[in-house]
Amino acid sequence: QVQLVESGGGLVQAGGSLRLSCAASGRTFGSYATGWFRQAPGKERKFVASINWNGAGTNYADAVKGRFTISRDNAKNTVYLQMNSLQPEDTAVYSCAARALIGSMNGDDYAYWGQGTQVTVSS
Repeated sequence: QVQLVESGGGLVQAGGSLRLSCAASGRTFGSYATGWFRQAPGKERKFVASINWNGAGTNYADAVKGRFTISRDNAKNTVYLQMNSLQPEDTAVYSCAARALIGSMNGDDYAYWGQGTQVTVSS
């Protein structure tokens, strides 16, 4: 069992930055890939980024490439999402999720989910 807790969300102006954290507890987090997903009001959940268990492989949605960076520190059981050049369309609840070893763009592939953190970008 893996428990995930997101933090770092908030209100930021367009062009600003935030860093989200996904802290894990429970079983050995170092063997799990982690994905970030986001869901805006009235819209479907969408893939944002993922990172493999050892940090060697990452993947990004086209909408965030070049602006967001996913990273992990297995010693701290934490995955980060650095978000730069934020735009109003990035406003959503951001959730992290975990699955064994290799990341996926499909949320249904993830076994564990956090509760989410709100990110609001004002224009």
